[in-house]
Amino acid sequence: MAKEIERKFLVRSDGWRSAVETKSVLRQGYIASMDDRSVRVRILDGRKARLTIKIGRSAITRDEFECDIPIADAEELLQNAIGVVIEKTRYRVPHEGFVWEVDVFTGEHRGLVIAEVEMTAETDDPALPTWVGREVTGDFRYSNQALATEYGHDRHGLSHSA
Repeated sequence: MAKEIERKFLVRSDGWRSAVETKSVLRQGYIASMDDRSVRVRILDGRKARLTIKIGRSAITRDEFECDIPIADAEELLQNAIGVVIEKTRYRVPHEGFVWEVDVFTGEHRGLVIAEVEMTAETDDPALPTWVGREVTGDFRYSNQALATEYGHDRHGLSHSA
């Protein structure tokens, strides 16, 4: 069983852009959403689709199960997603031994920029790049799950400022 161990931050500047290794365009939505679990469908660059199940309440670590699915199935599932379909471009940015994923949101969340760093253990202590700001790890409002399923409920409570 895979584990997702990550920290999440708002982004304060464009300093990360010069170090980008790759970028991908993502569309994703949630088919099921509960406090401690979710089922997500994601289409990556219009060429690949995945179904992901996440289980756990920890702010940093959750169980994660993923499998590839046909794009046509993913499109149909997105039509039945809860709330809004998230649209974003994800940039992979290496920094001092860790790879950061910087998500630049478009669509309903245009202007929001969040950086996540995946770790192999909760005790990992990645060096924070100068371009990250306030940590939002564990703040459910900044989870993709909440951004999709809670859209409209607390959208004015989100800060886009780091």
